[in-house]
Amino acid sequence: MAALATLALSGCSDAARRGWLPEGASTGADRVTALWVGMWIAALGVGFLVWGLTIWCMVRYRRRKDDVGLPPQLRYNVPIEILYTIIPVMMVGVIFFFTARDEAILLDTSQQPDVTVNVVGKQWSWDFNYVDAQVWESGVQAELTGKPGVEETLPTLYLPENSRVEFQLTARDVIHSFWVPAFQQKLDMVPGKVNKLQIHTKQQGTFQGKCAELCGAYHATMLFNVKVVSQQEFDQQMAALKARGQTGMLDNSLSRQHLVPGEPGEQQYQPQGGGN
Repeated sequence: MAALATLALSGCSDAARRGWLPEGASTGADRVTALWVGMWIAALGVGFLVWGLTIWCMVRYRRRKDDVGLPPQLRYNVPIEILYTIIPVMMVGVIFFFTARDEAILLDTSQQPDVTVNVVGKQWSWDFNYVDAQVWESGVQAELTGKPGVEETLPTLYLPENSRVEFQLTARDVIHSFWVPAFQQKLDMVPGKVNKLQIHTKQQGTFQGKCAELCGAYHATMLFNVKVVSQQEFDQQMAALKARGQTGMLDNSLSRQHLVPGEPGEQQYQPQGGGN
């Protein structure tokens, strides 16, 4: 069944072959896709088996006109009960093994990163501290007007191509979650705690990022862009931030003192340059 499903998927579009996940923009995404598709193939195999047995029982043991009374009543069947206990346990064990294996690899942060970025989540936007270059970028809440041009107003995270990037994830107020669907990985940002995630970029492009944890009334507007560019363009962006005076690291302590009151949905964080 798994072989047939694999053969069928091989003749489908790229989207079908990757289980309709977004096209991966990191090396880890390939591993996630393989695990995702493998689980779906196994699930479909089990599903067809269960559906087939169910339909067979419905046809084979349907009530006929000459049936009188109830069919023989069986209280239990030890071999079958052992079978449907052992097989699911084995299946869960296999799923656990491959999930734990891939999770350990995807969450490994022991390697030396090429770039380190402190991503700070806040209601309802993002700050990016480029630790190596000692520069920062600060965002404000998106205004979703439904008109073109909103993406240009979002904070943009720049990353170099073919590089191992370590994200040091912190939150200024409540729990957020750093998610770039094209990377096919996400990790929570917990106040008072530093979570780390390493991504190895593999292709240039512009991707969408968002918060994946319900964090308040304007959670849906907590958006950002990700630009994976050449090393030269990345260095130019770091130099541009430095030329604008955005040097040092933005404060990411647990404080809302920089939030200024305004109309609903317009509260903005006023960056304090050269913090920390």
